[in-house]
Amino acid sequence: MYHFIGIKGSGMSALAQIMKKLGYNVQGSDVTKHFFTEEGLINLDIKVLPFDENNIKEGMKIIRGATFGDEHVEVKKAKELNLQMYTYSEMVGILTKKFKTICIAGCHGKTTTTSMMAHVLDKIKGANYLIGDGTGNASLDNEYFALESCEYRRHFLNYTPTYAIITNIDLDHVDYFKGIDDVIDAYREYANKAEKMIIACSDDPYTHSLEVNKPIFYYGLGEDSDIIAKNIEYKNDGTAFDVFVEDNYYGHFDLPIFGKHMLLDALAVISVCYYERLEAKEVAKVFKTFTGAKRRFSETKVGENVIIDDYAHHPNEVKALIGAVRQKYSDKKLIGIFQPHTFSRTKEFADDLVKVFKNLDKVYLLPIHPAREKQEDFEGVTSDLIINELENGYKFPEQVKDIIEDANAVYVFMSPNDIENLELELKEGLEKMKKL
Repeated sequence: MYHFIGIKGSGMSALAQIMKKLGYNVQGSDVTKHFFTEEGLINLDIKVLPFDENNIKEGMKIIRGATFGDEHVEVKKAKELNLQMYTYSEMVGILTKKFKTICIAGCHGKTTTTSMMAHVLDKIKGANYLIGDGTGNASLDNEYFALESCEYRRHFLNYTPTYAIITNIDLDHVDYFKGIDDVIDAYREYANKAEKMIIACSDDPYTHSLEVNKPIFYYGLGEDSDIIAKNIEYKNDGTAFDVFVEDNYYGHFDLPIFGKHMLLDALAVISVCYYERLEAKEVAKVFKTFTGAKRRFSETKVGENVIIDDYAHHPNEVKALIGAVRQKYSDKKLIGIFQPHTFSRTKEFADDLVKVFKNLDKVYLLPIHPAREKQEDFEGVTSDLIINELENGYKFPEQVKDIIEDANAVYVFMSPNDIENLELELKEGLEKMKKL
């Protein structure tokens, strides 16, 4: 029996689902609050227990979520019983050796890219996948394994990629990385673990600085790209473009994607398809049916109004999201609802977020979500660091209905945390207004 401590975590949930489908006996524990990541566990009848030391039994193998320290009751009990214990990334690393693994890494875009990769390869050839939105699927019959690969604490160095994808390199997780050079060094180590090749975004300023000893191919929009998108048409219903590989035409794609960042994510997927010798017309046909990743540009329409739920929390992610929304809804007012994630990230990126939020009609900020950090270690770091620098910035009101605009609008919720209750309240308020 494999017992997951913190099974509702997005990656942990996906891993549990994968292992169940591969024939492992799995269960887990977590807090009793409901999270969207539970849906897959419920569908597979995976037992989820409240945290309790009595969950831990002799003979179990333990998979431990990253946020659970040695003082957690279940971790302590597992150590007392001298049970074999794996971190999430260590267990995933074991699975990467069993398949042709495509690791998708990058400070931004890896969830969307992995979702795209999983969708296309699974429809054409059959593929296992583990995605950070809590989605996991597997079969022993599948050749491919599409894996979202996180750089935090260098977790992705546990993996053995056939293809090592790099969507971008940026400074994030400032509670761990010492600076951009430290981030680049982590990606260099990751890239050099590739067994076949590295596929990196040429439009990123840092990917070309990687010192690698494996073949590296670049995708992007610049002329120095090996795989390049040309004749790009950004439309209200998606993006159309032609793909050339080393100056040779590969195929035409007309996809339901929005913004430059999603175009680049799509190119990463198309690059793998090309090197795996998949036929371009079939790739384009299957890719056109992609409906998006969970909590990435997820849309709900209420009359003329639109509610968008997205995981964006880094300034570059927020900027890319706003650009995509402007492409699709150029005629609507754009209202942002943002919850800063961690005090360290807010302190580091406050000025950058201010610049990005000036492109919104209005933005409402929630209190900072502390995650693993403590407020007393960051005196003076609050959402006010951002609000006070914005003419269009406000504290999120006590009543959700107070953010509703008279004109039709797009309300963009941005946070890596679960703020679904606020979105539901807004939806109800918009529906009541529509009936008046």
